This record gives sequence, C-alpha cells and structure tokens, in this order.
Amino acid sequence: MPIARSRTLGLATVTVLALSALAACGTSSDSADTESGGRVRLDVNGQPPKTQAFERKLFDKHVRQFEKANPDIDIVPHEGFMDPKTFNAKLAGGKLEDVFYVYFTDTRALIDKRQAADITDAVRDMPHREDVQDQLMKVFQDDEGRQFGLPTANYSMGLVYNRKLFEKAGLDPDQPPKTWADVRKAAEKIAALGDNTVGYADFSKNNQGGWHYTAELYSRGGRVAEEDGGTWKAAFNTAEGRATLQDLHDMRFKDDSMGSKQLLQAEDVQRMMGSGRLGMYLSAADNISVIAKQFGGEYEDYGLAPVPDAKSTLLGGEGYMINPKASPEQVKAGVKWLQWKFLNPSLIEQNVADHVKDELPVGLPMPPTPDIWKGSVREQVEQIKKKNANVPTDNYESFMQAAPNVPGVIEPPKAQEVYAVLDSVMQAVLTQKDADIDRLLDDAEKKVDAIYSAS
Repeated sequence: MPIARSRTLGLATVTVLALSALAACGTSSDSADTESGGRVRLDVNGQPPKTQAFERKLFDKHVRQFEKANPDIDIVPHEGFMDPKTFNAKLAGGKLEDVFYVYFTDTRALIDKRQAADITDAVRDMPHREDVQDQLMKVFQDDEGRQFGLPTANYSMGLVYNRKLFEKAGLDPDQPPKTWADVRKAAEKIAALGDNTVGYADFSKNNQGGWHYTAELYSRGGRVAEEDGGTWKAAFNTAEGRATLQDLHDMRFKDDSMGSKQLLQAEDVQRMMGSGRLGMYLSAADNISVIAKQFGGEYEDYGLAPVPDAKSTLLGGEGYMINPKASPEQVKAGVKWLQWKFLNPSLIEQNVADHVKDELPVGLPMPPTPDIWKGSVREQVEQIKKKNANVPTDNYESFMQAAPNVPGVIEPPKAQEVYAVLDSVMQAVLTQKDADIDRLLDDAEKKVDAIYSAS
C-alpha cells in the first residue's frame, strides 16, 4: 500500500491520507518541447486539486519560484497522479506528461518495459544526489544501477502506541516494546485495564490484512515473495511466517488482548486509537495526524517506535519519472525541477514555515520534512523540524533514531492480488480459535504461486 494511494494517509485500499488519481488536464505531447524564445516546456503532474487548498497554493507557489529562478523552463502543471489503469494508453497516445508521479511499487515494471527515460547522465551532477538515502534511490534503478527516476517521499512502518494507556498499565511510555514478545506482554497489561480496552489491533479485510501481515513478517526478517530465476514465488510459508500468525492467534485467543471485534480496517483502528481504547498497532507516521484530525486524538498522547524486532521494515513511497519520449532538454529540465522542488534542503525551512502558518503538523517523520535524507543533511532537517515543531517530537525519537539502521523492503509484486489471498489467512487466525495455521499457509502459498505463474 504505497504512500499516496493507501497509507492511511489516505499510501489505495487503505483509507487514510489517500490522494486520488485525477484526470490530467492537457498534455505536453500536444505541443513542441520548446517554445518561442528557446524556453523548454515541461508538463508535470502531481498538482493537488483545488479542494486541497493549502497543498494547491503551495505547489503553485513553487512553480512560480522555480520559473523565476529558471527563466528558460516553462512548467505546465497538471492535476492528478498516476493511474495504472490509464498509464499505457496515455503513453501510447502521447498524452502522458513529461514528468509523472509514480508509486514505489510500480517503478520496476516501468523500468523493465522502458516506459521511463534513463536519467542516469542527468542526475550525475545533481545537487544533493549523494544526500538521499541509497535504498530509496535504488527503487528507481535497474539491475545495472542505471537511474530511471527520483524518490520524493517515503514511509516506513512503525509501532504507534498510546502513551496514556501505557502509563495506566504501569508501562514506561519512553521505553516502548522492542520485540514482538514485548508487544504481547504490553498488550496483555493494557487489555487488563478493562472498559473495552484493546492491547493490540490488526487489520484483516479489504487487502489491508495481507498488507499488515507483510509488514509484520518483514519486521521478523521474513519475506512474502522471492525472485527465483526471473520468476516470483511465495516465500511466507516459513518459520517467520508461522510465528507471525501464531503470535496474533495467541494474543487474540490465549491472552484476550486483541478484543472480540475483528475484521477491522484502517479507519476502525484509527477510531479505536482516537477514543483512547487501543494500546498499539502497526502503521506509518501519517496515521498520527489522521487520529488527531479525524478521530479526536491529541498529538501528545501518541508515540511512534520502530517495528518490533526491526530486522527490516515495509517501505513505501512515491517519486517521479520522466516520459521516455521526452527530449534531452526536457529530461535535463525535469531533473532540475524535481531536485529543486523535492530534493532541496534549502526549501525545507520555507515549507515548514508555510505549514506552521496554516497550523498543519510539523515534527512527525513525514512531509513537510520527509525522512528521505541521510548524513549531515538529515541532521540539519531534523534540527529545522524540532525548532519549528508544533507536535511533540520526543514521542517519535526512538523511531527516528532507529530508522537509518532498519533495512527497508518494498511491497511484493502483484501486491494487491497477494494481499487479497493473505486477507483470508489473517481473518481465519483472528476469528477461529481452532485455526490450522500450517494448512492456511499451505493453501495461501499455492494461490500466490498461481498468481505469479500466471503473469
């Protein structure tokens, strides 16, 4: 569930911060790539809709500032993002923008099909190229290390927890669980508070159960799928895969720490957290703002810790690629635009000030200070964030400290189809006291292998 279409941010199937793929309003291919006077015309998508007033205003402001600094480039913005259902038709029909938004999960297929321009030479001397996290840059590279796009934001999963409930249960909110064993113990103590309090909650429908199973399996070092000789196959029928399900089953039926209400999705769990009746669940940082804005929570009540065990974490995100039909001038201009708008540490302080002025959250590990940097630039960004924070950054410190050392792994190929299969596994484990985990995994493995063999 990538960041913009499903993470309760709304990162596709997940409710939250989801950005809709709106129809583009025009195309660069309808006109020449240069205008009179030698200006390079660059059609870009990703412009927020008018209903998102602040985001639209900020985007348009950046266009004006960039054009003033680069008078030889004419940015023509288009609403919307990438719709995989219409992408091929737009590309074939010459209707695809020169610079287009893409989810991490789609980059590999676009690269393999050469549906994005090779920008390796254009980014060679790009400012701050070496300051972006290597694992994010690699999402846009082929097997030979050629670059076909740039990351602009990412999310990784962590453990969101209710600090108030931790205190009530006699737990230290400044020492959140570090392992799944710790989570189980803490969940049992929190559930013992009574009054319909749930220690740990999980998703199990609308493909979100499979998504969360993936995140929990990754945290233990397991994988949902692996490539073998150029083809993919299921990889979750392992000791790690069984342990993930067994712990959930034991918390649900032995410890009674997950509550009796199941078949939950993101909105259900966020509502539980906002009501003060939930101790913990896995999510990205953006969930905290959703809980506060939509479900009555208070920022100071929530903490964010690394995923338990932290052997790896589910990584999602977004970036931009360039139309393979773009001219060399457009490729160069496109890289310049992307670096200036999204990979530009000098723009961060201005963005933060704009967010503070509009009373939007600053201090979470998400835009306007996305955690895409490394080294000294990351330290500078963190200082800017803490200086201007209007949410309690100390509550997320353990997550931020661990983030550079937890390997990120993107979603498996054909993620939504795979998640649909794994949803039924999660549902059985959380609703059936006599669930046969080995049989569930065997059956799911056959179904996922069939999905991959059919592609």
